[in-house]
Formats: sequence, structure tokens, C-alpha cells
Amino acid sequence: MNFKVRAATKDDCKEISRMILELAVYEKMPDQVKITHEELERDGFCQNPFFECLVAEVPEEFKSEDGFTIVGYGLYFYTYSTWKGRSVHLEDLYVMPEFRGKGIGKGLLSTVAEVGKKMQCVQLQLSVLDWNTPSRDFYAAKGAQDLTASEGWHVLRFDGQDLDNLANEAPKD
Repeated sequence: MNFKVRAATKDDCKEISRMILELAVYEKMPDQVKITHEELERDGFCQNPFFECLVAEVPEEFKSEDGFTIVGYGLYFYTYSTWKGRSVHLEDLYVMPEFRGKGIGKGLLSTVAEVGKKMQCVQLQLSVLDWNTPSRDFYAAKGAQDLTASEGWHVLRFDGQDLDNLANEAPKD
């Protein structure tokens, strides 16, 4: 399929927001999406962006049934491993269902890896839901290691009141 992967622009945020919701529906968690395209614009296209994003774009003649030419995205940010050094974390990789199996996901993933390598990152990390076998198989076929299975790592999160409570316990001057 004819497509290109490019850096997202501020003007792409409405399309990225649309696909974030599509991904959340696929992951059976649409009620978890609280972010708006305005927040994406603010957080990704400011002086010190919190994330970077790639989009997959098809020519007008290959647009989706609903008229979209932006058909996938990869949203990522940089982290740091105290054991390995610079890392890139792939938060989301999404391709619209009608465009899957055409190399677009591989193109997005490979480009995130290329960007990471240019930034001297030594690893690319991501999380996948345990029931999402197609994605787990896709990443495994590309060489990803399942750290939960091999090393026993679990992803933990503080949010909402628990995050507030923890922040309130910070030592004060």
C-alpha cells in the first residue's frame, strides 16, 4: 500500500485525538479517554514537548471509507533507564482496522525505532494488554521481549486521589 510516515504537526491533533478514542474502544476502555485535541496541541507542540508523534498518511485516492487520509499514529516520549541509559517509550501504536496488514504498523514502529536510535536510545519499551494477542504477536515477531514473562516486571500506576495523597506526603521545607 502507498503510504508515508511523517512527524505529526499541530494540525494533526484532531485526527490523532480521533484515533486515540478508536484505540480506546478497541482496548475496551473508551471511558478512560479524558484528553482533548487542545491538550495534545498544548503538550506535544510547545517549547518542551511531553511527547512526539508520527502519523501514517495515505494519498487521497486511498482514503478511508469515512474520508480520512491520516490512518495511523505512533505516540512516543523519551525516558531514562538507570541500567541502560536513554530509552524511548512507545505509548500508542494504532492503525485503523481497514488499513491493518498493509505494513503501516511496521512502518510506524520502525520509524519510532529509527528516531530513537538517532537520539542514541538503547531500548524501545511499550506496554500491551495481556488479551491483545494480535499486537503481542506482532511485537514478538519483530523481536520484542515480554518482560513480565521473562523478568517478572509489572507496570504500576498512581493516579487520581492516590496520586494526590502521595504528592501531599512530600517533605516540606
